[in-house]
Amino acid sequence: MLDYEIKRRIIVLSENQKTHWTKELNLISWNSAPAKYDIREFSPDRQKLSKGITLTMDEMERIKDVILSGLI
Repeated sequence: MLDYEIKRRIIVLSENQKTHWTKELNLISWNSAPAKYDIREFSPDRQKLSKGITLTMDEMERIKDVILSGLI
């Protein structure tokens, strides 16, 4: 069983119209560790989740800097 706590829900990026799973960006603590940014899909009842990507604060800051600089 995965041990995680969503510390802050940031944004729902999209929703699958058939399954109603949502792809979200959240701040999540895994196994009581410091929270990290996390992008993954959740089932409507939030009992199931997909594989995702987890980013440290520094990694998210680098992405933000690139976006704000207009490079992407």
